Amino acid sequence: MIKQTAFRDDARFWRSPLLPDAEMLTAEYFAQEFAPHWHESFSIPVIQSGAQTYRYRGARCLAAVGCIAAINPGEIHTGERATEHGWAYRAFYPSVAWMQQLASDMAGKDSGADAGVPWLPDGAIEDVEVARQLALAHRMLESGNDALAAENALTAGFALLLSRHARTRPVVQAVLPDAVRVEMMKAKLSENMSEALSLSELAKEVGLSSFYAARLFSRSTGMPPHAWRNQLRLNRAQSLLRQNLSVTDIASMTGFTDQSHFTRHFKRAYGVAPGRWRL
Repeated sequence: MIKQTAFRDDARFWRSPLLPDAEMLTAEYFAQEFAPHWHESFSIPVIQSGAQTYRYRGARCLAAVGCIAAINPGEIHTGERATEHGWAYRAFYPSVAWMQQLASDMAGKDSGADAGVPWLPDGAIEDVEVARQLALAHRMLESGNDALAAENALTAGFALLLSRHARTRPVVQAVLPDAVRVEMMKAKLSENMSEALSLSELAKEVGLSSFYAARLFSRSTGMPPHAWRNQLRLNRAQSLLRQNLSVTDIASMTGFTDQSHFTRHFKRAYGVAPGRWRL
């Protein structure tokens, strides 16, 4: 007898302080059929499995794995499964103000209003790289483990979406050398490695937007702020390992979430687990 696979609807809305005034949705749908509706915010779902079909601006659209079924604010749309097994997605609902501000930061303008409202194309956006980056940011925001890395991924993902696909694409401001601000950011990252630190907080420390601060730091050091901070943690962990402290204590002292988090990063960097490194 062939076992039948059970398909179900399972959806969870949640929020993150790193994307203010916005909801996120992690969902899989089978029987769900969305009635015509609209959002005051943008709707940015990234299809993870299966496929979704939806009516939008007078056309029937199809979004499969690797697609972004973007809906602009105020636009009426529907939604239902396009495959026998339904579909799963990770969705952002960023506010118009947040999207405006990001477009403004990308262009180096003073306020979000100066950049206007970025408008996304009608129909599904087929861009695997952007979809992958947005899905990564969504997972990182949902886990809540590393605010610095999550906000960096969020900003990078949406900046890539706007630069490639917005109808009014921001002309991205050039990054100019600024050794003073880079050193200030390094100092902040080094100050208390057990302290949770977001990209917004780091950028505020040096008077820059999150988007520009991340680009300046990455351009100057060769890695984004969260990766640079993790490497500094690993460097300090090596000296503690030489003192024969426990791996658990070192993980806590250097700001890693737990021993497994520390071990995973250490092995990725040095090829062996911390306990084997000091033998």
